[in-house]
Amino acid sequence: MSKTKKTGDPGVKMIARNKRARFDYELMERFEAGLCLTGSEVKMLRAGKATIAEAYVKIREGEAWLVGANIPEYPNASYNNHETDRSRKLLLHSKQIKRLFAATREKGLTVIPLALYLRGSLFKLEIGLGKGKKHHDKRESLKQQQSSREMARGRY
Repeated sequence: MSKTKKTGDPGVKMIARNKRARFDYELMERFEAGLCLTGSEVKMLRAGKATIAEAYVKIREGEAWLVGANIPEYPNASYNNHETDRSRKLLLHSKQIKRLFAATREKGLTVIPLALYLRGSLFKLEIGLGKGKKHHDKRESLKQQQSSREMARGRY
């Protein structure tokens, strides 16, 4: 049974999720980006093997790049295997790239990968534009989550 994206869309298979991002960052905006991948990377992603927990998005020379994502080597590939931690180009509209670049330069925001999933036959990366939380903000968000859970259970 494959995991589906939170929206409940049955055509979406979740591959990797960055759970820590929603805890460490206050997300302002979200974008969906495509990925430029090689054949062996596609094979490993279809098998559900990837990690984006330590990844980030960097914008250089008018292009967005995913840096630090780990896709392990495909064991059946020959000499054409890929590097596991290479930078991968993100496919975004130029207006979106300009908006992300301006937000990171002027406002001091960060672009964080949130989820990697397969929609139809295309691999997509959900990225978020966010601001880092302070330690006391994290504690307050935990208290709010706990109180909302108790309210839902009926333990006012």
